[in-house]
Amino acid sequence: MTDLADAVRLLYDTLLFIGVSIMYVAEAVVLSLIPRRFRGKNITGEVALVTGGGSGIGKLVAIKLAKLGAHVIVWDINEHGIEDTVKQIKEAGGKGCGYRCDLTDREDIYRTAKAVKIEVGPVTLLVNNAGYVCGRTLLDLPDEEIDRTYQVNILSHYATTKSFLKEMMKDNHGHVVTVASVAGLLGTYRCTDYSATKFAAIGYHESLFTELRAHGYDGIHATLVCPYFINTGMFNGVKPRLLPMLEPEYVAEEIVAGILTNQVNVVLPGSVRYLLPLKCFLPAKMCWALMYQIMQGPQSMMTFKGREVLQDQNANIPMTRSEKN
Repeated sequence: MTDLADAVRLLYDTLLFIGVSIMYVAEAVVLSLIPRRFRGKNITGEVALVTGGGSGIGKLVAIKLAKLGAHVIVWDINEHGIEDTVKQIKEAGGKGCGYRCDLTDREDIYRTAKAVKIEVGPVTLLVNNAGYVCGRTLLDLPDEEIDRTYQVNILSHYATTKSFLKEMMKDNHGHVVTVASVAGLLGTYRCTDYSATKFAAIGYHESLFTELRAHGYDGIHATLVCPYFINTGMFNGVKPRLLPMLEPEYVAEEIVAGILTNQVNVVLPGSVRYLLPLKCFLPAKMCWALMYQIMQGPQSMMTFKGREVLQDQNANIPMTRSEKN
């Protein structure tokens, strides 16, 4: 009797899934016919926090969100970068403020988050954008560099999200954005630490998404962003063979568009979506041949020298920003 009940329940769930799938496919088709500018949500009055907002992609996203009416809070370790971003936000007529925050220090994150809630209010749009890259092969990676990469690229996400998620859950309203990387979908040469943290960020984000949905918090949206190499200087020296580096303005625009339309996944460029399944379907040796002979991914990373250049330009201030991928 139990087996029959289980079979009936499975049949019911399957039919329900098919019906819902048809509805979702139809919805996707209809939405694809409507220009994004006509289906974006209004973020006027939202309190948006962008980590790593003192430069690069974070800075561009912060300015764009402010122009759309959000009160933007910039977190970065570089105080000059914070000041410049906030200045540009205010010059454009937006609302913005900044806090110096060391994302390698969990307690500093919690302290700064508490100050934000007291001085500005609950954050309703959290953009975990800050990132760090060293760019060395495993045996050349100092242990402290591995630790820093993990602290900034993934461990900080736990502290930032835990700091603001309760208020979002209380009102069933909010948005969490994770800027990961294509390197989190496919392991990259000279990135055993970086790729690992980006794989972790993707897993973290997707698990958080399931927790929110399973508990009925459908008013809290989650957007995962996985960009290719971005032409900001963080990956200076890298020369991709088939796909050119993405321009920062384009990436920032796509991130904001993804937020406004509550997009679940933003992979940049879109063509990468069609290459990733090959990792699962092709034989492993064939995948390696494609990567090494055609795409020349490892060869392009062999000329990487981004971090040393940035250190010279910024008086050896450690970067905690996501300008790469």
